[in-house]
Amino acid sequence: MTVPVGRTHAVGILSERENQEPNRRGRQFLRLFLQTRLVAIGLIILAVVTFAAIFANLIAPYPPNEQDYQSFLQPPSAQHLLGTDDLGRDVLSRVIFGARVSIQVGVVAVGLALVLGVTLGLVAGYVSGISETLIMRFVDAIQAFPGLILALAITAALGPSLRNVMIAIGITSTPIMARLTRGQVLSVREREYVAAARVIGASPARILFRHIWPNTTAPVVVQATLRIATAIVTEASLSFLGAGVPPPTASWGSMLRSGSQVLGQGIWLSTAPGIAIFVTVLAFNFVGDGLLQALNPRLARRAPG
Repeated sequence: MTVPVGRTHAVGILSERENQEPNRRGRQFLRLFLQTRLVAIGLIILAVVTFAAIFANLIAPYPPNEQDYQSFLQPPSAQHLLGTDDLGRDVLSRVIFGARVSIQVGVVAVGLALVLGVTLGLVAGYVSGISETLIMRFVDAIQAFPGLILALAITAALGPSLRNVMIAIGITSTPIMARLTRGQVLSVREREYVAAARVIGASPARILFRHIWPNTTAPVVVQATLRIATAIVTEASLSFLGAGVPPPTASWGSMLRSGSQVLGQGIWLSTAPGIAIFVTVLAFNFVGDGLLQALNPRLARRAPG
């Protein structure tokens, strides 16, 4: 004998399934993310670098700018694990404090690029006509310049400082975010749920941020993670060229620059910050690959529930 299910009971079942759906998707995302090769290594490296950046004052054995006039260009030893530079400053301490500059530049610069690029991309992708043309020609004009050259020009105009470096890198990263967002919006704006929102009278702002933006975030998040690695390399390049973070602030790029001038006398001066840049950028790429796999809808459909 079949017992009919009442309407209230059916609504309860649907509500329970809706509540379970986010949890299922979250578990599926974590499973795909952590199953990607080398993601765990990347997360561990980023955790160590971030910890060093936050607690540099506590874990650095010496102040980053403290000069020991009796320890110029000393090789690695028990007293100075990574040696000292040409001014007697502890290299390990400066590498640790340099992590603070690199992480700060990467996160803030990409955050600025996200705000500018996503806003321009959403408007250009949803609003056609003269507005789209003006926005995309502006983006094309910025992208026409090589990123490092444009960043050099901006920092030269604004002056070398940590803030100006973040602004310069953020501006050079904006076109990539804008183009990516616009492409995603163009593929989503004609979907049925967007058309339904228009029919019921939803405002353009509500359609953009409630119905279109949530369905375009996956590739933007992946690209933002990879752009942090690019921002770290760009900051190091600017500092190496003397247009980045001004001395005596410890940054990996400025350490490479000072180390290159005495490379024959102390190879450790360039080796330590070079390895730090390489490992950190590699870790962000590992995590970006993991996010790409976890946020790929085709892989998500193939994953077991």
